[in-house]
Formats: sequence, C-alpha cells, structure tokens
Amino acid sequence: MNSMHTHREPAAGFTLIELMIVVAIIAILAAIALPVYKNYITRSKLSEAYNNLAAYRVSMEQYYQDNRNYGTTACGAPAPASSTLKYFAITCTGSASGTGATAGYQAYLATATGNTGGLTAGFTFTIDNNNTQATTTVPAGWGAATTCWVDRPGGSCQ
Repeated sequence: MNSMHTHREPAAGFTLIELMIVVAIIAILAAIALPVYKNYITRSKLSEAYNNLAAYRVSMEQYYQDNRNYGTTACGAPAPASSTLKYFAITCTGSASGTGATAGYQAYLATATGNTGGLTAGFTFTIDNNNTQATTTVPAGWGAATTCWVDRPGGSCQ
C-alpha cells in the first residue's frame, strides 16, 4: 500500500510581527541617537566662534600695545572676514573714552553671531577687553550662561 504523505516545508522568512518588532526597535534607537548626533555636530561648529573670538582678542591686545587704544573707529584690528568663517559672523564695537595719549577707544566688545538657517543660528558669544566671555543668546533647548561660552545643552561651559 502506497501511502502518500504530504510533508510541508516550514516557510522561510520572517513573520509580519517579527518585522514590526525590528522596525520599532530601530525607530526607538533613531529617536535617541539622532538628537544626540545633532548636538554633537552643533558643538563641533561652536568651536569656530570660540577660536576666532580668542584670536581676535589677541589681535586687539596687540593693536592696543602698539597704539595705546583699541582704535579710533570702533575696533582697530580688523575682525575675521566673513568669507573665512563658515558658521559665525564676528563684529566688534568700541567704547570711546580717555584723553590725550589715551584718547580713542579704551574698551571693546567682540561678538560672534551664528549664521541664520544653520545649526549655529541663535547662538551669540561675546568677549571684551577684560577677557570676559559670555553667551548672550542660545537656541531653545540650550541653557544660557552669562559668564562663559556655552558648549553643551543645559548651559554647561567649556
């Protein structure tokens, strides 16, 4: 007697439930990793402001040593050109005071402002002739600190 047994091979592949679980796990990991990565990239771009403000302060102090003032038209040393900066624009304003040999600008405030439309938009850092560093504005989610340059969300400073 010949009996024919039908043997069914198990289906190869994944069930819909298994695929949904994998997609859910990937979505959870992406929801955590992407904001952290975005903050990491933003922090790397902030260094342009820190480095250029510090270098500009050195230029201003060298100018002061040569001229005994910070300039007669706002700031004596030229600010870094916007063509050399990618994420920030640096400006300088002076404070006029003094007479005689010290006439001219005896104080200044250099400001780095984040370019609009990028990750640095909303950031404003300053430094003055007394080397007072400050963060005057930050985007939402970053805590402001008035006595240092903020480099992390929550207002932490370098």
